[in-house]
Amino acid sequence: MSAEDLERYEAEIELDLYREYRDVVGLFRFVVETERRFYLTNEVDVQVRGTDGGDVYFEVRMADAWVWDMYRTARLVKNVHVLTFKDVNVEEIAPADLQVPSDS
Repeated sequence: MSAEDLERYEAEIELDLYREYRDVVGLFRFVVETERRFYLTNEVDVQVRGTDGGDVYFEVRMADAWVWDMYRTARLVKNVHVLTFKDVNVEEIAPADLQVPSDS
């Protein structure tokens, strides 16, 4: 497989992922971004935790989430538990934000 074939394959997977996102975004209430993943979910709980050394980390729990990951075959996940020292962004999706442009 050439580099060009690989790029074309990855572009097709990304387009398929975007189309799936467009189809499911209206089913969810929150967007959650971590340093590694992007999630859609209706339930999210973020807790700030600390270590004995004074470092702060975040514990994020989500239920019935959709994960943006082009290499996963199943993107709907029953339970997600993330521990991270990096930023976590949680946004509530406003109804107007759910209007995703059509393919035309």
